[in-house]
Amino acid sequence: MFDVTVIEDPAAAEASLDPIRARLLAELSQPGSATMLAAKVGLPRQKINYHLKTLERHGLVELVEERRKGNVTERVMRATASSYVISPRAMAGVAPDPSRAPDRLSARWLLAIAARLVSDVGTLITGAAKARKRVATFAIDGQVRFASAADRAAFAEELATAVTTLVSKYHDETAEGGRTHRVILAVHPTVDPDTQES
Repeated sequence: MFDVTVIEDPAAAEASLDPIRARLLAELSQPGSATMLAAKVGLPRQKINYHLKTLERHGLVELVEERRKGNVTERVMRATASSYVISPRAMAGVAPDPSRAPDRLSARWLLAIAARLVSDVGTLITGAAKARKRVATFAIDGQVRFASAADRAAFAEELATAVTTLVSKYHDETAEGGRTHRVILAVHPTVDPDTQES
C-alpha cells in the first residue's frame, strides 16, 4: 500500500468521488471483506460488492486474500493507498494553465502552479513506480509570521533575489546528460482548520 496515489484517469477519479466508494476507500485502509464493510457502512453486501468491483477495476483497491466459508469464497480487499490525490490531468480540458496569466501576486495563478505541481509529480510517481525507482525531489514547508504587509513584501523580494541567485549559480544549459528541475516557491496565508466550515 502506498502512502499517496495520484489519480490521473478521469473514470477512476469519478469512481473515487462517489460518497459510498470514498467511504469504502477510507474503511479499506485495513483489509476487509464485503460482509465486514456492509456491517460498518450499513448497506447490503451485494451493493458493497458492486462498489468494490468498480474500485478494483480502477486500481483503487486490491485483493489481499480469498477465504473459503462453506460454499462461499469471501474476498478480502484493501485500498491501494492510504490517501489519494486527483490530478488535474483527470480533467485535462479544464485544468488550470499557469502560462495563461502569469502573475506572481495572484492567488489563482498560485493555484494553477500548484495544480501543475500535482500533475507533474503524479506523473513522475507513476513512472517511477513502474520502473521501480524513486523520484528525486526536495521540498520545504514552514511558516513565517510577518509583523506587517511591508515586511511580507520585503521578505518576498529577498526570497526572489536569493532564489534567482541560486538558480543562476547552478543552472547549466550546456550540461551534457543534465536534467532540468522545476523550482516552485509559494507564500500564502495559513489556513486554521478549526475556523473552517465543515
